[in-house]
Amino acid sequence: MRLQVVLAHAGIASRRRSAEIIKERRVRVNGKVVTEPGFNVDSAKDNIICSGRIVTIRKRHVYMILNKPKGVVTTASDERGRRTVLDLLPKMDERIYPVGRLDKDTTGLLILTDDGQLANRLTHPRYEIERVYVATIKGQLKDEDRTKLMKGIYLNGRRTFPCNIHFLQKGIKKTIVKIILREGRKRQIRDMFEKAGYPVLQLERVAFGPLRLHGLKRGDYRPLDKRNMAELKRSVGLAKG
Repeated sequence: MRLQVVLAHAGIASRRRSAEIIKERRVRVNGKVVTEPGFNVDSAKDNIICSGRIVTIRKRHVYMILNKPKGVVTTASDERGRRTVLDLLPKMDERIYPVGRLDKDTTGLLILTDDGQLANRLTHPRYEIERVYVATIKGQLKDEDRTKLMKGIYLNGRRTFPCNIHFLQKGIKKTIVKIILREGRKRQIRDMFEKAGYPVLQLERVAFGPLRLHGLKRGDYRPLDKRNMAELKRSVGLAKG
């Protein structure tokens, strides 16, 4: 992390003022004066002193919500050179990663963070975090097939959790439904409907736990506010109240 960023995170001063303080030769790293604001340091290992004061920072995690567009892969990097969700975000010092996955052609709500504990709980089946999708499927979904899918079907030798499926628009050539899941297997919705004879034409995740897109445009992102974070952590037992 850049030295001026460490000072700012430690509450010494703003980034701009921290850069000035460094240039004023008031900062030592491992006993040596450093005058370059962009000097790379490891705040967990390096001994940083500013005006005689030991500099320590409390870890501040990053929490982002992204409206993922179609054609972007949900990985931190891609060996095939495809565009990833991290390419849609500004460069930052923290190493963030997506929570769970949306396949390349699925759009919608995606959480990105560097908080491993929260990420693990959000994706662990034990916590049964609700995920809400809107799917456009080929053909006219029959009531009996809808009932079977809601009760659970076998995919790759394991039965899916019960889910809720609500009709949004009925048609002969295509049907639009809202699906509420409490598990997050790879390509689960596409495989469920494909097995039932209804290929998915379009799929969007509109909610994850207490989070909603709330008008966030495709490809745009925003940091989670305090209320969002409190709700999200409470949903997995990491906050009281």
